[in-house]
Amino acid sequence: MKKNIKTTEAIFPMPVLMIATYNDDGSVNVMNAAWGTMLERNQVLLNLSDTHKTVQNIKKRKAFTVSIANAKHVKEADYFGVVSGNKEIDKFAKSGLSAVKSTMVDAPIINEFPICMECKFLDFQNDKYSYGVIGEVVNVSADEDIMSDDHVDITKLEAIAFDPYTHGYYKVTQRVGDAFKDGFDLK
Repeated sequence: MKKNIKTTEAIFPMPVLMIATYNDDGSVNVMNAAWGTMLERNQVLLNLSDTHKTVQNIKKRKAFTVSIANAKHVKEADYFGVVSGNKEIDKFAKSGLSAVKSTMVDAPIINEFPICMECKFLDFQNDKYSYGVIGEVVNVSADEDIMSDDHVDITKLEAIAFDPYTHGYYKVTQRVGDAFKDGFDLK
């Protein structure tokens, strides 16, 4: 029997995405965003309001990067979610992480997060049922040590997911099936 619970944020897992931009002074800004997904094969959608410093930067610079947070850097990832760039100008410097400038877009790549999507800003939508940043993925880079046979190995990536039920982070590491294959057993 099911029991009614008091949450509406009931989709699990939610990705822990690190959205990085440059501030007006050229310093790095990063925020933690669990409300993001792929809109198309080469487009990301970040469900973010324009009150975020990161969104303001994206609109100005017309670019951003999206990194997938990993278990090794869970504290830093959480820090980017609990500290606002509107209040703490040098929050990236306080994280102890490092960044390099993307050669594809006007945005930083965080060195310590092992996979990064470099995105060109396409649109910001703000209406009754949706709001957020839409970006075109122009490049994806991954650390060689998380690769196997020229593909990202999720077990090596150790991506983290946000649990909205308990506000926990969980490491995603074990493959349990083959997409676009296992279901054919039921045909």
